[in-house]
Amino acid sequence: MTIISLKYGKGHFDVDVPEENLAGIILPEELAGVPDEVAEIRRALENPIGSQRLREKVKPGMKVAVIISDVTRPVPSYKFLPMLLDELNAGGVQDSDITVVVALGSHRKSTPEEHKALMGQSYGRVRCIDQDKYDAKYVGTSSFGHRIHVFREIVDADFVVCTGNIEYHYFAGYSGGVKAILPGCASHDTIQNNHEMMRSPKAETGRIDSPIRVEIDEVYHMVKPGFLLDVVLNSRKEIVAVVAGDPIQAHRKGIEYVDRMYSAKVPVADIVITSAGGYPKDINMYQAQKAMDNAKHVVKQGGTMIMVAECEECLGNDVFACWVDEATTIEEQAARMDKKFELGGHKASVIARTAQKCEIFLVSKIPDETVRKMFLKPVKTPQEALDAALKKHGPNAKVLVSPYGGMMLPKPA
Repeated sequence: MTIISLKYGKGHFDVDVPEENLAGIILPEELAGVPDEVAEIRRALENPIGSQRLREKVKPGMKVAVIISDVTRPVPSYKFLPMLLDELNAGGVQDSDITVVVALGSHRKSTPEEHKALMGQSYGRVRCIDQDKYDAKYVGTSSFGHRIHVFREIVDADFVVCTGNIEYHYFAGYSGGVKAILPGCASHDTIQNNHEMMRSPKAETGRIDSPIRVEIDEVYHMVKPGFLLDVVLNSRKEIVAVVAGDPIQAHRKGIEYVDRMYSAKVPVADIVITSAGGYPKDINMYQAQKAMDNAKHVVKQGGTMIMVAECEECLGNDVFACWVDEATTIEEQAARMDKKFELGGHKASVIARTAQKCEIFLVSKIPDETVRKMFLKPVKTPQEALDAALKKHGPNAKVLVSPYGGMMLPKPA
């Protein structure tokens, strides 16, 4: 037996996989965390890509908006904000003229405790607010014909700094870059129009030509953010690289690190066991589903997927929950977003489509009835699910394990 640990919230489950069945463990080609994170952040700020230093781009009296990620993302904003604010101060911008905007996109509001955790020692130094998707201004029309509306505080700022982390995204290709603005600080309708393009065959993990990403990058020319600071993390959430500078050029440099670490070719298997990667990637099913989408590429048609995701906040989106509750058949749910796309509800359709390909066991805190309404099978432990799957597929069944499913993009060899 090979014992494999799978992250679950802030804890873990162990699963014993028979050695004769284990086809492989999908792990990142890890880069070590930098020995000095402060020094790495400083290096990036002092040597921006395709841009002047931030202190050289701002002027005294400017109103500056700094966009950070919300609690659903593993971005260590609290680590780089002090130096980022110091860099703005060095350009003559006073703390009283700086607003940190938490990019919620379509997520719930932050709590005061979450603001403190996100800001760290910068909390109280500058103003910090949540983005409001219903308080937005028109900034232009994309090449896809979508009218783009962005949070008023961002549009009205004299200078905008985007921050975040870069990793694979299941329909935008990659996270990071100007995604801090779209969807991070966009209106509800703008986000919905953008995400509706996920029906395109190009809207896939790891594709920079995904129409979702193309439209995101077009927003750069509408809002004109002046600077980017993104981090790339390893599976231990350590910083392996910081990229800063021009929001497009620096982002593309960060992508190189992601492709190097998180893309893997493996043989398809009868059974794939995946973990979303623990908190915050499995805070709810809205986030955890991304691991399911990655794993689907290497499970055989008619095979079994075992998903480990705590989902302390259950589904994480009211529209998603409504679609799940209204579900009748797996066929209708899978086709529903093609008939009428609705932001949040699309998650229910995507999950149903994956469940049409393979049987899916889910280890989570989501009520069993809700799990079944998603066309998944609730189980208490991954071991219980694996034992059932091995009984179904036979003694020669091949098993793949992806402990960092929210980060890894496995492709069929």
